[in-house]
Amino acid sequence: MRKDKQYHIDIAPNEIPERVLLPGNPFRSKKIADEFFDNPQEIAHKREYWSFKGTWKGVPVAVCSTGIGCPSAAIALEELVKVGCKTFIRVGTSGAIDSSLKSGDIVIFSGAVRDDGTSKQYVPVEFPAVGNPEMVMALTDAAKKRRARFKVGIGHSKDAFYSEYPSMVADSEAMERRWNWLRNSNVLATEMEAAVLFTLGQLRAVRVGSACVIVGEPIEEEKEIQGKPKLDDLVSIALDAAITF
Repeated sequence: MRKDKQYHIDIAPNEIPERVLLPGNPFRSKKIADEFFDNPQEIAHKREYWSFKGTWKGVPVAVCSTGIGCPSAAIALEELVKVGCKTFIRVGTSGAIDSSLKSGDIVIFSGAVRDDGTSKQYVPVEFPAVGNPEMVMALTDAAKKRRARFKVGIGHSKDAFYSEYPSMVADSEAMERRWNWLRNSNVLATEMEAAVLFTLGQLRAVRVGSACVIVGEPIEEEKEIQGKPKLDDLVSIALDAAITF
């Protein structure tokens, strides 16, 4: 192992383009490279971090999976910044909070409720987790050009995936109050990575955006996830947005 390779992602400076998509699932990382990149090449595969590079419309781009949740996503972003990456877009799935959202809709997050533990170890909870404004605009423009069904607004990042399900928590009434205040505050959807990525984007002075496909219906109505919608439009939108910088 080269001494200048980062400990977790196993990437050294100049091995990866500066524009990077960040899916959670490592196999989604490979799928994006295989199906969307021209001339895809594997960069590294270590733990949950599987990275590839290629081009999109002639522009160098990359993808690196982050694994599940804010702790591993923070590690990925921190180490990618150290090797020279400057533009990041999370692409993944999220559960609807806004009752008007349906499976397959795209949500572009302008910010995120910091209901995670990782971002609080960097800065106090009063510090806002907001997406790069230019990135939010680029994602919005790309979604409009593809005529996708989408909404722009605040997301919600949590640490416990199964806390959405009443049968999985000790205090179901408290859980119901939690989702009610989020909905009443016009929060669109819940996922597990955006808050720390936005926070670190601000702290490290890099561009970070986040867009997700809705999986299932509003969280309190969902019994279990039944399959997943395609992410083709989402990935194309994210790549189009990334190469505007």
